[in-house]
Amino acid sequence: MRSLGDILLISCYELGHQPFHLASLCAMLQQAGYAPVTVDTAVETLTEEAISRAQLVAISVPMHTALRLGQQIALRVRSINPTASICFYGLYALLNADYLLQDTIDAAIGGEYEGPFLNYVAAVEQGKIESIAGVTTRQSKSGPWLKRTSFIVPARLQLPTPDHYARLETSGVASLAGYTETTRGCKHTCLHCPITPIYNGRFFAVPAEIVLADIRTQVKQGVAHITFGDPDFFNGPGHAMRITRALHQEFPGITFDATIKIEHLLKHRHLLPELKSLGCAFTVSAVESLNDNVLRHLDKGHTSADVAEAFELMAQVGIPLRPSLLPFSPWETLESYITLLNFFEERRLIEQIDPIHFSIRLLVPPGSALLDTADSPQWLGELDSAAFTYRWRHIDSRMDALHQKVATLVERAERAKSNPIETFFHIKAMALATSGKELNMEEAAQEYGNPRVLPHLTESWFC
Repeated sequence: MRSLGDILLISCYELGHQPFHLASLCAMLQQAGYAPVTVDTAVETLTEEAISRAQLVAISVPMHTALRLGQQIALRVRSINPTASICFYGLYALLNADYLLQDTIDAAIGGEYEGPFLNYVAAVEQGKIESIAGVTTRQSKSGPWLKRTSFIVPARLQLPTPDHYARLETSGVASLAGYTETTRGCKHTCLHCPITPIYNGRFFAVPAEIVLADIRTQVKQGVAHITFGDPDFFNGPGHAMRITRALHQEFPGITFDATIKIEHLLKHRHLLPELKSLGCAFTVSAVESLNDNVLRHLDKGHTSADVAEAFELMAQVGIPLRPSLLPFSPWETLESYITLLNFFEERRLIEQIDPIHFSIRLLVPPGSALLDTADSPQWLGELDSAAFTYRWRHIDSRMDALHQKVATLVERAERAKSNPIETFFHIKAMALATSGKELNMEEAAQEYGNPRVLPHLTESWFC
């Protein structure tokens, strides 16, 4: 299995970034003497020739969208090349392994996937797939692999070039954007997060020299901005600052963004001015909701008051805070949803959030930590294995109806490249109409005034 293309690595979707999880696994395989072919179906065509040639196909599924796309690709692979071994790896692989192993895939790997995957490749070569540590198959189950990986620099040069992916847009100027990770896993255990059942509060730091070498490769390809895609960049704040200082020293013109929890922004506020000076263009934070009851149910570690303080703090520092939201959950109310909209309007923060976030609905995958909460029987429905989530209905049917309307509107607006301010007020009008009130959208938009132009990536961020 050492000839070119015997192993086929496929990525379906990594939020508009050059696929890190393809590059990382590809590097490990090349170091071990294999010659994998990589295909990112988000920007490349997966040919029948590549599928037919492969003896083993590995599909990266780091998020729910990638999982749904990956399943369709796996079924196509199975129909064209029924003898090929198919492996899913990434956060969502192990969570949904029971269903996928029925007839879609042959193996699933969660956690630190590179080592177990190399062992799986060797087992397929030898025809001995009885029991492989870190690999779940039809013959043997394994939990997530949580032993430290011997990290090496991701192999990016055989991937599509950065100009195929999302860019950083600043004042109308678009720059090539890259992506890397300084840590894996997360020390926090938010109950709705898919990382929690896999890593259970553990995280692993990637050596600074590996991260910087990965950035160096991308800068040589023309990248002028880096997204640090860690679940939380300040899981190890000392590690994060060492890397950004070294990055700025070597490439003072390179900007970056990172995802940082609200509680970490407040706890490590003394680091934020330096982060700004080192080139931080914006941060992303999983605000989720401004309903404190929701935040308690999710075990988010912050309150609505903390969110307000974080926005004020970041404005003072001069780093735009771009929130991600989870506004449709069993505990959100119509009143608190409208309060959420009012918060962004009254504080002139609409420009800092992609409209898609006002449509996100709670997903409860198999293995979710929410399944073990005391009140889950009150709202949780049956597992829909084919949809990779448990079903649930809101106690207030108006919320489910509103979600459908908002999701349809946002999807249509995304396709039409609509003005996000106008989209926001369409959403607010829908929410108010649901509560029996009216909104003059044109007047509201005029009163809001001209939107600020803030740095952002051209692909919306969501989980």
